[in-house]
Amino acid sequence: MSGKPTFYITTPIYYVNDIPHIGHAYTTLACDVLARFKRLDGYDVMFLTGTDEHGQKVEKSAAAVGKTPIELCDEVSTRFRELADFMNCSHDDFIRTTEERHKIACQAIWKKLEENGQIYLDKYAGWYSVRDEAFYAETELLEINNEKVAPTGAPVEWVEEESYFFRLSAWEDRLLEWYESIEPTVLPKSRKNEVKSFVEGGLRDLSVSRTSFKWGIPVPGNDKHIMYVWIDALTNYLTAAGYPDTESESFKKFWPADIHMVGKDIVRFHAVYWPAFLMAADIEPPKRVFAHGWWTNEGQKISKSVGNVIDPFEIVDEFGLDQVRYFLMREVPFGNDGDFSKQAMINRINSDLANDLGNLAQRSLSMIFKNCDGVMPSPGTYHETDNTILENADKIILDVREYMDKQEIHNALKVIWTFVSYTNGYFAGEEPWSYKVTNKIRMGTILYVTAEVIRQVAILIQPIVPNSAAKLLDQLKIPEDKRMFEHLGEDYRLESGVKIDKPDGVFPRYIAEDK
Repeated sequence: MSGKPTFYITTPIYYVNDIPHIGHAYTTLACDVLARFKRLDGYDVMFLTGTDEHGQKVEKSAAAVGKTPIELCDEVSTRFRELADFMNCSHDDFIRTTEERHKIACQAIWKKLEENGQIYLDKYAGWYSVRDEAFYAETELLEINNEKVAPTGAPVEWVEEESYFFRLSAWEDRLLEWYESIEPTVLPKSRKNEVKSFVEGGLRDLSVSRTSFKWGIPVPGNDKHIMYVWIDALTNYLTAAGYPDTESESFKKFWPADIHMVGKDIVRFHAVYWPAFLMAADIEPPKRVFAHGWWTNEGQKISKSVGNVIDPFEIVDEFGLDQVRYFLMREVPFGNDGDFSKQAMINRINSDLANDLGNLAQRSLSMIFKNCDGVMPSPGTYHETDNTILENADKIILDVREYMDKQEIHNALKVIWTFVSYTNGYFAGEEPWSYKVTNKIRMGTILYVTAEVIRQVAILIQPIVPNSAAKLLDQLKIPEDKRMFEHLGEDYRLESGVKIDKPDGVFPRYIAEDK
């Protein structure tokens, strides 16, 4: 094993009965940003995404379009893989629940739960929603047009069948202890309070098998039963880490997972059922479940029926990949709901990216190219303003790291861009152009200090805008092996005398085309 610290982050695995949309892109992107950040900070990272391909819903959807379940899964899973690649996500593994390695892991955890007396056979009678893949108590149902429906509005049907049950009720105390760990195990706090309240209300044993469909992983020793989709789906996080070989290098290195990133609609499955399954199987629960919010579109709830679903491929084509990545991570406090508006996107592109950082880089590097014979100048004696800005630049990673470790990605970006604005103020206030004739050494010092700030900012923003950051670092002639966070700070200042190329703008302004 390497001596590096480790970091294992997962997206939820995406259900294949739908095509990828902005919500999927958002979750995967957030995980990518955190994974890239940790790699740059010297961690050995595993970043997992993939698709959830079993269940009655898939079986029915495939039949409706005249396909076998695996044909439908192959087709839709490919689209999710393409989206992750298109968004420039750096995942290390893409898992499908139809893979043999996953079937082995699921049957192994089932057997372990059975050995530990945590699963028993009984009969189930209750209301079931195929759409939600969930059972509901009578008290949870709503009545619409004299029809009983789930709290989500999904239709329900009365189901009576033999079922295996998991002793969820036995894990209330352990779950409540887990929620109160010193390091927060469920974030944001509002989601922790939600699941804590659910557990405090009393847990019933959970039906964990079905006999009414066949598209799933058979229960070991009784293949009349198919495993409940949530045992199957959640186990993917273990499968990818190497389970059931708990002595494997990858399992010992990466389990327990550091962060399961999920949408707020599935927080109960990840923060109640999943840690209970794991503890019942003598496996450590994850260190954290983070549930983010949902996007609306121009103030409206996104829905297929309204026709306002946001296609991530289309918005990237219109605005640019790094621009979309920046907007999604910056616009909304991470964890809250957010509204996608084209005007807000344009404002971020033109203000933060083009004006603040793009313009600063272009002006300062162009001055070096034109007025310093195209080579990085040697700084003269630093003034107090120069020392102050360099000292602040050297410390910025500390605040950024603290916010990233709490998944406050928006605040990490706010810190960086506040510093970019401060540097713009420094550059304008010091007026390097005014020294062109009278004091070339002072001009060179101001330009050097500004370029050094751009170097450090470019290294810091690599997780968010990797292509644009690489272009900035290329323009400064920073070698590929000098772009880690360990290269921030005083010890790795820009080398004077290095020849630079004529700079190109990295963040163009967005100008809407006339219709």
